[in-house]
Amino acid sequence: MRLDVVLRVVTKLLLPFILLFGLYVQFHGEVGAGGGFQAGVIVGACIILYAIMFGLDQAMRVLSVGVVEKMISIGVLLFIGTGFAGMVMGGEFLNYSVLEHDPVHGQHLGITLIELGVLITVAGTMVAIFYAFAGRGR
Repeated sequence: MRLDVVLRVVTKLLLPFILLFGLYVQFHGEVGAGGGFQAGVIVGACIILYAIMFGLDQAMRVLSVGVVEKMISIGVLLFIGTGFAGMVMGGEFLNYSVLEHDPVHGQHLGITLIELGVLITVAGTMVAIFYAFAGRGR
């Protein structure tokens, strides 16, 4: 498969900015439009773009199937763990106000952890689906 050199160079230049934009959407999501799901889609699309431009084998060397499967599990565990941490500390499931000394700080920490779990899960799931479909014809 022969790919144009210009497309590869432009992709290499854009990938860090795409990841940075995904992080911006992640951490700006609690005060504006965005959040974990949107950031996860952006990060997942960045990895998929890399795989399209440089080949599935190269992408799997960078982010193996095992790592992608672990990403999905870790994201879900982070989400559920944040909910149970609130219960252990005397609140209800997903009641973040008990996570810190001040309820406002607890809410901020809880939302950040939940959205991070969603980002990791969504990005991992998108890449896993892409790997499954892209590797089908092999």
